[in-house]
Amino acid sequence: MNSTPAWIGLILAVMIAAYALAKWKKLSVETSMLAAAIAGGLAGALTKTPPLAELPRHLVEGAFTYLDVVLLFASATTFMAIMSESGSINLVVRGTLKIFYNKRAIVLVLLMIIVLIPGALTGAGSVSLLVVGAPVAVALGSLGVPKKRVAAILFITAGLSAAAPPVNIWAMVLCAGTAIPYVGFVLPLGIPVLLLGTFTVLYLGWKKEGEMDLERALQEMPAIPPQMSWWRVFLPFFVFFGLVAAYRIWPFSSPIFGLALEFTLAAIIALIVSPKRINILILSRDTVKRLLPLLATMVIVGMLQQIMTATGVRGLISFAVLSTPLVLLFILLAVIIPVSEGVLTYGAAAIIGIPLIWFLDSIGFHATVAIAGLSLLWPLGDGLPPTALIGRLSMIVSEYKGTYFSFLKETWLPWTVITIVGVLMVVFSAKLAFLVRWSM
Repeated sequence: MNSTPAWIGLILAVMIAAYALAKWKKLSVETSMLAAAIAGGLAGALTKTPPLAELPRHLVEGAFTYLDVVLLFASATTFMAIMSESGSINLVVRGTLKIFYNKRAIVLVLLMIIVLIPGALTGAGSVSLLVVGAPVAVALGSLGVPKKRVAAILFITAGLSAAAPPVNIWAMVLCAGTAIPYVGFVLPLGIPVLLLGTFTVLYLGWKKEGEMDLERALQEMPAIPPQMSWWRVFLPFFVFFGLVAAYRIWPFSSPIFGLALEFTLAAIIALIVSPKRINILILSRDTVKRLLPLLATMVIVGMLQQIMTATGVRGLISFAVLSTPLVLLFILLAVIIPVSEGVLTYGAAAIIGIPLIWFLDSIGFHATVAIAGLSLLWPLGDGLPPTALIGRLSMIVSEYKGTYFSFLKETWLPWTVITIVGVLMVVFSAKLAFLVRWSM
């Protein structure tokens, strides 16, 4: 018995129903996607695509699809956790506020960059909020920014941090699924992230309420060890970026360590130069515990992708993308991409993004720039139900007590500008290919 388009459509319907049922039972997004993968595999077994005996093999193989990304998550987040625990992050926020307190535009942009760095290095906007969200929220509050706008700034900038280079998980998933090298993203992602982040923080943070209070802000921030100094902050980053740059500058004489090992080596340096004693075993345990939902998502996304390929569902979605008129497809990107992230988190990149990039690449669009454009749209979905991870976390760290949608409405203009820029990058990706060449 061979699968037909109608039967593949039925398999897809079974997967959607399994996901919806799991969410109705209030299970997590990760568990719901696992239920969809298993249900799709069982439905496909009726037509031996794949045979029931091969279903466990497909699930196990899929679980290891993004092993390198999982290792990267763990090593990068541990590095940032060590930097935070040592007092480095608080020193940077305090120093920024003290030096540039009377220069509002400069301090706002620097605080935005501080939020961007953890997410850019780990690929997770939630890490930015967990590591620097609270002190940055205090700093913004001391500048007279209302809490509602503080939450909006943290949401948009944390989302942009996840899209920023060098680690962009959506781009990594798309590259792995389309056999495109994960190179050349520095400028296509870096330039729009910095410009959009600057626009967001100046638009939302320029207007102030009440008096600015530097002393109160410094008192509310966590204390830093007396031995903490700037060289202790910069040395681990110098080691990391030095290792990254070495094999680009001397490609035939420097070993390629890989990002996970480079973060591990930088973490060791950060641990050595930390002025306070850090129990690395407890810190690592707590870090992995905090990351567990994210790591589980990557494992289950791989399973889901493998099952969709084996059952033909992935091909059916690709056909649907191919059948959509191009102009309509571009218009729908503004809705489909964020909504898919809100429902499936990183699974959206594998399910929708991969066939979309295949199609665009086949008709002459530049795949790398198109991926960069889509990567600006996916973080917006982290503010949409049912997951809304970054949105809810932004409210928590900013201590905003209003309703969720009252905070989300504050983001409407940055949201709109980011959407326009992301879609235009996809549409004009071929003309922006020079950004990729300059990034090599």
